[in-house]
Amino acid sequence: MDPEILRSSFAVVERRAEFAVKYFYSHLFRHHPDIRELFPLDFPDDMQRQRDRLFGALTQVVGRLEDPTLAGYLGELGRDHRKYLAEPAHYTAVGTSLIAAFAAVAGSAWNAEVDKAWGEAYATIADAMLQGAWEAENGDEPPWWDAEIVTRRRYGEDVVVLTLRPARPLTHLPGQYVSVNVPYLPGIWRPYSVGNAPRPDHTLDLHVSRVEGGVLSTALVRQTREGDVLRLGAPGGGLTLRPPEDRPVTFVAAGTGWAPVKALLEQLVQLERLAGLDDAPYDSRLFVVARDLAHVYDRASIEELRARLPRLAVTFITPAPGRPKTQATERLLTAFGNRANWAQHDVYLAGPPQLVEEIGDALPALGTAPERIFHDLLPTVREFDPRPSGPAEWFLDRTRPSWHNPSSREPGD
Repeated sequence: MDPEILRSSFAVVERRAEFAVKYFYSHLFRHHPDIRELFPLDFPDDMQRQRDRLFGALTQVVGRLEDPTLAGYLGELGRDHRKYLAEPAHYTAVGTSLIAAFAAVAGSAWNAEVDKAWGEAYATIADAMLQGAWEAENGDEPPWWDAEIVTRRRYGEDVVVLTLRPARPLTHLPGQYVSVNVPYLPGIWRPYSVGNAPRPDHTLDLHVSRVEGGVLSTALVRQTREGDVLRLGAPGGGLTLRPPEDRPVTFVAAGTGWAPVKALLEQLVQLERLAGLDDAPYDSRLFVVARDLAHVYDRASIEELRARLPRLAVTFITPAPGRPKTQATERLLTAFGNRANWAQHDVYLAGPPQLVEEIGDALPALGTAPERIFHDLLPTVREFDPRPSGPAEWFLDRTRPSWHNPSSREPGD
């Protein structure tokens, strides 16, 4: 692969990403109508979501062309795509339509040399993804796990905690997420963090907050019942405890970001028990952030973990009554300023991407090294920003694409 050609041509294509994606799907469905059923584009905002996912994956690849971990990333992507029923012939069709779309929007920037570079690059990408899918198949890993809802706890109108029992054990690490699908919404998968450390009975908790207009989150919160069967994709994500586990840690859990943080705290309890400790040899901190007091849910679990981790300091952060929910972020940053020893702490962040980004940017000024701030790399989906029309506006007032994660650090509807 030629990194310089790929990056320069992709920079041109992404300026017209909206048109490129529409061209891509039109080309793909016209030449391969049988593939149409694999793409759930019949719901509001699905085209934008598909665009962000497509360009999010391409941005990862183009940004990591010389990175030795790229092959592993692509292998995991291929492993995960089995849940979409992707077959080798689909990869060929997608590659043809993708390059056709790039050529259509790149204009004079596209030539025989660029076409050859992208053809070779896509072949390499597809091979790595197919290799990952093949290894998963031969490792007896299913494309998805069927999981029955065994309990369902509702918190207010828009939050539910579902306890699932997979038909076969699903191995995961505390802090990881799984993709979730309901069978009557084929092709629609959303990532949700697992809200518990591994259990002997292999059950999993999913914390779901309904998003206005969110097809899957609405179905999970308002339509599912005990006994229903969901589909779960393979676990992923990088929000896992880093060694050594015996140094000070700070957790920030906003909204249903409490789910992965709860799993990490349960892991700390288990580690202390294995070490024969009655009390942790270090202090740890938990900040629970919510838009108002009514949205602080699962209080019983928070108090139970505080009792089992005596040196865990818990702080609840909400806006003042009647103030906008954004004040919670301001109060959180004020609380940070009243704490010391940030240079000694690993910090784990979970919650809405915008809050995670803002908090992650503020922590280094308090003394936390950037490499000790951890959150997942789940793509951020924002409102689409139209591109400036002229070259001067493009260079002087360039907007940020919605599929770019603003940070190189590792994160429903």
